[in-house]
Amino acid sequence: MITYVLDSNTISYMLRSEGDVRTNFAAELNRGNEYAIPFIVMHEVKRWLLYKSTKTLKVYNQEFDGLFSLARHNAEMPIGLWEKATDIYITLKSKGQLIGNSDILIAAYCMVNDYTLVTRNTDDFKRIDGLKFTNWF
Repeated sequence: MITYVLDSNTISYMLRSEGDVRTNFAAELNRGNEYAIPFIVMHEVKRWLLYKSTKTLKVYNQEFDGLFSLARHNAEMPIGLWEKATDIYITLKSKGQLIGNSDILIAAYCMVNDYTLVTRNTDDFKRIDGLKFTNWF
């Protein structure tokens, strides 16, 4: 069984029915795989949804709340996550290839839990050695 971690851009495409994200998501669930949404991704999505108070975004917000409630997520962030995030930061910074802090935390979350990240942001995440990721778009 594979546990996929949904990045904020993947959730955005899913909510807007863009690309093949919904189809791939359903196919993976039908194969018996699971998905996870770390709290950092929840924060990124919710701030986007709640910043603008449009009718469409309110529907997306309700759909996301349902998706989040069914997701696997860890309430605590173990010390290993912070150590992995620090290692990633130092490695990328020393190479002059630093990415955003949220993306570093998402990558660390995936790596310490042996999850596969689902993202369209492959240019940033391919810089991280050992991170498993895929693009469903």
